[in-house]
Amino acid sequence: MPRRPAQPLPQLLLFAEPLQRAGLSSWLEPGGSSGDPSGWSGCRVVGSDELQGPPQLIVWCLGAPPEPQALDAESRRMLERWHPAPLLLLLPDHHPYASDFLLQLPAQGLIEQADAVSLREAVSTVLAGGRVLAIGPAHQVPDATHAVPMGLGQWLLLSGLQQIDAELRLCLRLLDPPPPQLLPLLLLEGRVRELRQARRLLQWLWGPVSLAWSQPIVEEPVAPSTAGSQASGSGHAVAITLRQRTAEGLWEALRERLTQAAAAGPSNNSGQLLALDGLHVSRRSDLLLGLLEQFDRLRRRLLQDDPRGEQLERLWKELQPELRQQALRHMAGSYVQLPMAGKLCPVAETLLHRSEFAAEDLELPDPLAMLTPLLQARPLLVDGQLLAPDEPQAVLYLELLLSNWLVRSAELISAEVLAACAEWPELRRYLLRPELLATRNLERLRNQLNAQQRWTSWFDRPIHLYESRRPLFRLGAGAIDSVDLTEPRDAELRQLGWVQQAVTLAMEARDALGPQLQSLLKRLGDLLVVLLTQVLGKAIGLVGRGIVQGMGRSLNRN
Repeated sequence: MPRRPAQPLPQLLLFAEPLQRAGLSSWLEPGGSSGDPSGWSGCRVVGSDELQGPPQLIVWCLGAPPEPQALDAESRRMLERWHPAPLLLLLPDHHPYASDFLLQLPAQGLIEQADAVSLREAVSTVLAGGRVLAIGPAHQVPDATHAVPMGLGQWLLLSGLQQIDAELRLCLRLLDPPPPQLLPLLLLEGRVRELRQARRLLQWLWGPVSLAWSQPIVEEPVAPSTAGSQASGSGHAVAITLRQRTAEGLWEALRERLTQAAAAGPSNNSGQLLALDGLHVSRRSDLLLGLLEQFDRLRRRLLQDDPRGEQLERLWKELQPELRQQALRHMAGSYVQLPMAGKLCPVAETLLHRSEFAAEDLELPDPLAMLTPLLQARPLLVDGQLLAPDEPQAVLYLELLLSNWLVRSAELISAEVLAACAEWPELRRYLLRPELLATRNLERLRNQLNAQQRWTSWFDRPIHLYESRRPLFRLGAGAIDSVDLTEPRDAELRQLGWVQQAVTLAMEARDALGPQLQSLLKRLGDLLVVLLTQVLGKAIGLVGRGIVQGMGRSLNRN
């Protein structure tokens, strides 16, 4: 049989320094160094003077990193000159670029400190039409343009916040891992709650009255932050691989990332108490993975029905109770039975019979912003920019919305599980942490959750609505933290009760009277300075001069 002609190797245009070019060529060309992934056949690495036709991929290895504006402009010129070849950027370990800037570059691939295996995988993915992003935590670059003189009031505020943050970090380090004794554990947890409340009270009392609030305030490691920077991966390592730039490829990438985060048994770094903390670490992972699996099934069903607009939103809300029930069944096990009142009862069926999953979470954002890109690959609005769903910023924003839905849905289910465990003691060994086997500890946790829920409903939520903030939970690597998303919430603000509206009126009064109070205090201070220096100081000086003169006369007589 005649042999089939061998397919030509893809032509890769490489820009690098001579030594780097030799090393990269040995990794990418056929017959290179060992450690090839399966299926790697190599590429033909050429320079700009060796091209034979248009290249299939452009690889730019940055030796001396240029200025950010120059890097962005040069990347766009490369893409325009060799269109439609994609661009893969290779960054050194120590580079001066922030994560937000790197996510906005037009390159289809971006790798920091690549090795042979990761480079070949990235080249294969980009050549197949996908996207690759692998960068480390953001490098903090000092910005001298915001060096504003700091007043005494702001200095005292920042000093207090820094002292609280330092002690809070120490307590968190002592809690990781938690001490085996119950008394030190309770003392440390109480100290952490006390420090967080003190920090919130300090910001609430003196925040708007401070002199220069354009200055960034040092945040504690578990404090909420803005969604604009955190959703884009600022301050965190980012690793995204889109093998297909479609809705299916986007969902597979998000599912892989969230599955890894949920399987690690994430701890709570959100700054508030969660009902999810009461579950055993393995049950916590099972619940999150079950919700992710049910979301996948619901997504397939929505793809078959193909609803649009209001119909999609209505169908999504109608299917939420069933989705939560199936996730609870996945966590509890369909065939597990435990004794209750002297007889064996199926755990999953009993929990479903005792639980209520029809409650609606008012803090969930509009589901269409999360569903339409995952179902129809439509663009979405991120930080005022309309981005394609395969852009890195859009992928991270979708991951934030999806992880927030996961954690909030798990919270609703966990609250029902805690309520059932209070009436079913045998269930605690199966689903809850060992510390909650004692009735006192379980009831304390439930009371704290109820008190937090009332406080959030009466005070925190009206403040969030008035400030146009929406708190979101983010499921990261081994931890759940909190992020604030800024969006208009005027319609929800008008639906508040009279107690919540009184809270917003108090905040508005504080904002209105704050500058006047600050001006009054400043004038009183100036008046006090005048009295001490001009009036009291001169009077003391006259008295002292008279005493000196009297002493001089008495000495002359003697």
